[in-house]
Amino acid sequence: MPYLFYPIVAFIIAQGSKVLLKNQRKRKKFHWRDIFAYSDMPSGHTATVTALATIIGLNEGIYSATFAVTFVFMMIVVTDAIGLRNYLGQHGKTLNILVKDLKEDDFLDNSYPKQLEHIGHTPLQVLMGALIGVGISLLGYYLGL
Repeated sequence: MPYLFYPIVAFIIAQGSKVLLKNQRKRKKFHWRDIFAYSDMPSGHTATVTALATIIGLNEGIYSATFAVTFVFMMIVVTDAIGLRNYLGQHGKTLNILVKDLKEDDFLDNSYPKQLEHIGHTPLQVLMGALIGVGISLLGYYLGL
């Protein structure tokens, strides 16, 4: 059961701290949609996959096939969080500017939703998510939770 429990706990802690930090920084009211926000500190996706990889590595060993698959999956998620999603955010920003510049065309303004511009993470945000994930799994493993 730790294979499911620790990643969920890591996700809740990462996303919860993200909401608290964001609301404190911007002094805004809590919204449920903020729990599943894509960007900001720390990366919940990274916390989740690193918690999973860590507990599998601790329980089954780092030479197991399960750990290898999980580690590769973790690297894909981390690379996506830093690279691809930042690239998509840049595209969203560009598209929003283009639609806004076409003021004479109300069809575009009414038909195309505003694109998300902040969906990626910085390396520091990913690192903090990874520390949360590894920390939760290590804590749980060594405390026998």
